[in-house]
Amino acid sequence: MSQFIATIKKINSIDSLNIVEFSFCNQTLKMMSLDLSKDVQIDKKVKLSVNPSNIIIAKDFFGEISLSNQLVATINSIENGELLSSVILNIENIYFESIITVDSSKRMNLQKGDKVTMLIKASNLSIEEILND
Repeated sequence: MSQFIATIKKINSIDSLNIVEFSFCNQTLKMMSLDLSKDVQIDKKVKLSVNPSNIIIAKDFFGEISLSNQLVATINSIENGELLSSVILNIENIYFESIITVDSSKRMNLQKGDKVTMLIKASNLSIEEILND
């Protein structure tokens, strides 16, 4: 599980559906949630998490896509197993793991140092902890 700190910037709610916007490394991330604690408030720092299998990697990405969370990252390392590859991504010295198939890693010719776009669906982000300032 990749975990990182972000600051809540905006909360939009209709009925029980919530879209929460966060500031992370001068970029905006969005999370979709059906349940939201009353402690989730604007300007609070939170620890977010995302499962490595929910981090998508795009190389030479161009065009529009429905995924809200698109972050430029650098490949720190790649470890290829027989079926899966663990790709460690770096954004301002914060590390994320993406698990993809070895076939995808080879097809994309992913290399250490490559700039890629890290994509995360809003429904795949979750708040692990609300931090006290």
